Amino acid sequence: MPARRIRRLVLGATLLTAAAALPAGPANADAAGLDRFYHQSLEWTSCADATLDAAGAQCTGVRVPLDYDNPGGRTLTVAISRIAATDPSRRRGILLSNPGGPGGQGLRYTNAVATMLTPDVRAQYDLIGMDPRGVGRSDPVSCTIPVPTMLFSAGFDLFGSARDTAVAAALATACVGTDPEKARHITTRNTARDMDVIRSAFGESKLNFYGASYGTYLGSVYLQMFGEHADRMILDSPIDPDRYYVGLYQDMGPINEYALDDWAAWAARHDDEYHFGATPEQVRGFIEDLIRRSAGHEIYGSGYLVDEHTIPMMLLALLTNPQMNQNLAEVVQMLDSGVSGGPIDMDQIKARIVAAVPLDASAMAAIMCGDKAAPRDPAWYYANVDAARKTQPVFGAFANNITACAFWPDPVEPPTEIHNAATVLIVANVHDTRTAYQEGLALHGDLTGSRLITLADTRVHGAMRPGLSPCVIGIVNTYLDTGVRPADDVTCEPDFSWFPS
Repeated sequence: MPARRIRRLVLGATLLTAAAALPAGPANADAAGLDRFYHQSLEWTSCADATLDAAGAQCTGVRVPLDYDNPGGRTLTVAISRIAATDPSRRRGILLSNPGGPGGQGLRYTNAVATMLTPDVRAQYDLIGMDPRGVGRSDPVSCTIPVPTMLFSAGFDLFGSARDTAVAAALATACVGTDPEKARHITTRNTARDMDVIRSAFGESKLNFYGASYGTYLGSVYLQMFGEHADRMILDSPIDPDRYYVGLYQDMGPINEYALDDWAAWAARHDDEYHFGATPEQVRGFIEDLIRRSAGHEIYGSGYLVDEHTIPMMLLALLTNPQMNQNLAEVVQMLDSGVSGGPIDMDQIKARIVAAVPLDASAMAAIMCGDKAAPRDPAWYYANVDAARKTQPVFGAFANNITACAFWPDPVEPPTEIHNAATVLIVANVHDTRTAYQEGLALHGDLTGSRLITLADTRVHGAMRPGLSPCVIGIVNTYLDTGVRPADDVTCEPDFSWFPS
């Protein structure tokens, strides 16, 4: 389709964002006036959360400047949780964690991290969870359009792409327009600065860190900005900083086509129960037909939409972990029923998707769009979608689709260029469904002192999972316990009893 037709279709939506396009300004972590943040006292209280309280956690808020270049201006409160080291006499510091996203809440993530650590490691570290700025309890940003996600598949034609372009433009306006100053300072570089304030508020000279997925980008940015304060750091399911975030999503297309085929092989073995097809090819054909049949037959309910723009995203959410194979099959059954004119439980579908991907769309938009400028021309995205359809029939239209970032104001500062010799531990999965393996290889090259642990033959996002690979768990715990890493890069095998039959 001619590019000018796409531009005409979205011109009105694009103009909506003009009011949000504010001039960029500098941000400087070394600005004077930060002492009151770096030397604040922390007052711990109950977390008022059953899960955290049951784990013995306490919570507090850490004051940080909204804009580090203007520390005398507005402030935010970053909510953190703490599960204390089990042996105070052996305590060596804090282990801060981030679950990914961007937009993931991290207060409860300490519980998940604790399940992966040996008693010797638990004895040494206070486990610190954090809702990053703009997320959860940390002065959240809020877009006035209540969409459950900022990510959509482009559909099958020009008009589908135009619809998503209009939604993206409206979402950018809704997110930025209510409080432009706040929305534009919810960035990874500022969260890294917040992490250093947290380190100092604990009276620690060094920060230990475990980050998964987007948390690896956050950890890499912290290393580049505050490397002198970094100690033992684990980056699980890593992102290539140069591909973040447009290229990161483009890389998700091929790996999720593989993941769908892997799930289809499982579903074919269970055809007597689900009836999607007796071969992987038949199951894939069923899924592709389901998406086609949903076009023009939208189903609304519980704030969720089922159509050709959203079904690929639901599949993507549940392909992240083979232990969700049955969950995905049951969601596909519900979608098929609804698209065929039968009953559909939208509350149940929403609950399963949210449980699998507990991200805040408003925070995700603010962080990603505030970190790095995206291409502006809708025709660029449409051309990439169209080129990907042949080899990526299910996920190409998502992986190359336009987002709100195309209409976001320019970032307040340039993205961080990652290149240093920090002695970190990187863990990457060969068949990761979110961060392609080549992204981990690229980060390994950027962090020249890093050691790479590869988890082989595993369609999963996040290698640090109880029971998945004793090899990975052992290496990470030895590193946290003693500081010792393998002499060379290592390939670990999974325990295949972890996978569903």
